Amino acid sequence: MMRITFSLLALLFAANITMAQTAEPPMTVERMGKIIRSLDENAQSNGTSFQINIQDVPALILTDTKNDRMRILVPIRAAEGMTPSEVLRVLQANFDTTLDARYAIARGKLWATFIHPLSFLEKNEFISGLGQTVNIAKTYGTLYSGGALSFGGGDSIPLQRKLIDDLLKKGIDI
Repeated sequence: MMRITFSLLALLFAANITMAQTAEPPMTVERMGKIIRSLDENAQSNGTSFQINIQDVPALILTDTKNDRMRILVPIRAAEGMTPSEVLRVLQANFDTTLDARYAIARGKLWATFIHPLSFLEKNEFISGLGQTVNIAKTYGTLYSGGALSFGGGDSIPLQRKLIDDLLKKGIDI
């Protein structure tokens, strides 16, 4: 019995060491900048925000280290003139197809956005959030989809998922 207990403790200790070695460091603005530049070598930064283009879609990435927050914003259209059915549709999409990204209205515009605590954000989660945000901007008015999950067949979801997979591949060596 003692031999089994010792073996179990050794296994748990080894698992903890392995987990500690593979855990990502906290996300910082500097680390995020490296990831962003691997996705768009022409990305612009002022130190706390970034302007990036993904498949010709402009995105603004804002960071706030004091409040440990980050946000990805992609402008879609003016909010003025949206019909009640269009507003309803983006709210429905926020519930079931946008995944981690969301539609939001602020400053007179409809935005695609991804909001997350900065330090807890992992690299692949950030890249996936960026891809989902671009996807919901691109699919506004049609599929309203983040593109990461599919609940049925068809051609659209694999095409949208391709953007996220391509972005994840670019960020592998970071």
